[in-house]
Amino acid sequence: MPKPSIIAIDGPAASGKSTLGHRLADALGYLFFDTGVMYRAVTYIAIRGGVDVNDEAAVTAIANEVLIDVRPPSKADGRACDVIVGLTDITWETRRLAVDANVSVVSTYKGVRAALASQQRRIGLRGRVVMVGRDIGTVVLPEADLKIYLDASAEQRARRRYDEIIARGEEASFDEILAGVRMRDEIDSARAFSPLKIAEDAIVLDSDSLNADEVFLRVEVLCR
Repeated sequence: MPKPSIIAIDGPAASGKSTLGHRLADALGYLFFDTGVMYRAVTYIAIRGGVDVNDEAAVTAIANEVLIDVRPPSKADGRACDVIVGLTDITWETRRLAVDANVSVVSTYKGVRAALASQQRRIGLRGRVVMVGRDIGTVVLPEADLKIYLDASAEQRARRRYDEIIARGEEASFDEILAGVRMRDEIDSARAFSPLKIAEDAIVLDSDSLNADEVFLRVEVLCR
């Protein structure tokens, strides 16, 4: 059986999808594509243009008009990929704090999700890609060769984020992080358009009982 060319990894926030996806893409020589970068790109463009991110129609218009490309990293500066709009590299602009604070609301807009799903699909159908998100196997690329749903309890996901922040020497409140994780879960699961759910043919891995190495090894076996 040939190696899967299109791999979809879905799951809730902070379940370890990006860690798994990046590592898997490196091992296979594929593009690592965390679809969250597209929502960040639209959020950044809205903020840069002085558009109120709470204006759903205006933000949706941006998502319909802008052409976003995601490519393998062109620089060894810590980026996982290049995020290109037109001829401009906005990879690090999408990581600004203002984007962090507003991307969640932008990602709930039905029109934005529809517009970006089309762009994600365009890139995914090139093949040799590991695509990470919340609706890849169900909406964006239902024909993906391999679908993984990586799950973990809210408490475990909050603990991982808390430990990461503390390890950087920053202060954090576990209770606040846990509340944020649960709120994001509610937003992702309750939205009417492309909610977070498990594809019928997805392989479910619970990372509560597996560390990052064990998750990677299980998925690598499935790929090879």
